Amino acid sequence: MTQQVPSTEPELAGVRNFRDLGGLPTADGRRVAYGRLFRSGHLAHATAEDAVFLASLNLRTVFDFRNAADHKLEGPDVELPGVRNVGLPLSDPADGAEFWRLVREGDLEQLRELLSDGRAEARMLTSYRAIVRGRTAEHARVLGALADGGAPALMHCSAGKDRAGLSIAVTLLALGVERDAIVADYLESNAKHRRYKVRRSASSGDAYSPEVMELLAPLFDARAEYLQAAFATIEETWGGVDAYLEQGLGVTPEVRARLREHLLD
Repeated sequence: MTQQVPSTEPELAGVRNFRDLGGLPTADGRRVAYGRLFRSGHLAHATAEDAVFLASLNLRTVFDFRNAADHKLEGPDVELPGVRNVGLPLSDPADGAEFWRLVREGDLEQLRELLSDGRAEARMLTSYRAIVRGRTAEHARVLGALADGGAPALMHCSAGKDRAGLSIAVTLLALGVERDAIVADYLESNAKHRRYKVRRSASSGDAYSPEVMELLAPLFDARAEYLQAAFATIEETWGGVDAYLEQGLGVTPEVRARLREHLLD
């Protein structure tokens, strides 16, 4: 039975950026059902209490968009009973490996060269556009699984902001959720208790200095312009959401109808 009232958002100890997408409005007056679609950061550090809560959601599917390098760094997700774990890496572990090493270990001068003068923002915009254009097969699998009864489902990457954020956005577009509501939910990842904790292994005194954190901010912020770049890429490449879903992802009107049946009130 569809849950009709909002679930209380928990303060999970080892999982960042968790939330229920229930309540988001569609253009035709419906809403995403509570208890059907969730998003978060990775589940690798979930505590025993976190795992009990996650198990209580009766999840059928967990979509993990991390790559092999992320798994090596963070570890595998905690095991949950009755859950189908679907690994769909949305970024190549070799792409940017040196970049992210410098983010974790680089000194101030290296970070200035890497990230200053708009370079960090440009990298994020490029990444969002590339995922939309290049990961159509992965997003098609997500929507197909949800249409075939894969919910309740949770989507996550490492921080639950970029790769999971885009996959959630694609799903919400397919459901007909209002664009402003999609952006507003995306920006919720900036809340203090949800933000990814930047971990730097540099031993120098400026490892977490205000300038370093300002240089890193574009990488760890959820910024509306990033998601808007993804939306613009859909318009530029396919001419609109309907064509993107049907031509780019192979999601027919019949599949969209099943998605709405499973995920909307």
